[in-house]
Amino acid sequence: MIRRRFLAAMAGAALVPAALGADQGPRIVAFGDSLTAGFGLPSTEGLVPVLQDWLTRHNTPAQIVNEGLSGDTTYGGRVRIHWSLWGGADAVIVALGANDMLLGWSPRQAEANLDAILTAARQGDRPVLLVGLSLRRSGPDWDGIWPRLAERHGCLLLPNIIAPLAAIPAGDRKPYLQADGLHPSGKGVKLLVDHLGPSVQALTRQV
Repeated sequence: MIRRRFLAAMAGAALVPAALGADQGPRIVAFGDSLTAGFGLPSTEGLVPVLQDWLTRHNTPAQIVNEGLSGDTTYGGRVRIHWSLWGGADAVIVALGANDMLLGWSPRQAEANLDAILTAARQGDRPVLLVGLSLRRSGPDWDGIWPRLAERHGCLLLPNIIAPLAAIPAGDRKPYLQADGLHPSGKGVKLLVDHLGPSVQALTRQV
């Protein structure tokens, strides 16, 4: 009798984490570089925690897992994508390419790397949001990559994550950027998340 009660209690306890996980929504891996990682910001002000708060406020259950790596390139992402998905993912946000641009690397090679990353991320028809980027120096060879890859892999697309910053006159951007003039400040991250959030909501609906 005691053994049966113990086993029943253990079985009931085993159901608790599953129920909690269901309430928390799909597990979404945010795969990117310093923007995703939250470079230069307090742990509560990076893109992932601010996005998590945004989704909560907009009644969108989801668990955003930070797989951002500062300084990462599309080649580095190609190397680590399988490891980053090892813990499981119901959906993936892919946001890489900025460092390739800044380093003057080939857009053709970046596209090949992103193609491999998206192939891995989409295994099992896993939903993916591809986050594009357009810098003043990027040009058409770069700008065409994101829509082409999104169409090829059947991904959701946010064409340009920094569009809200780019829309601000250069002389007024200082409060939205860190001292390096490249990475967003806490205020800048909030602006980007307001732009990104609806696309992530759409991603959760595909899970």
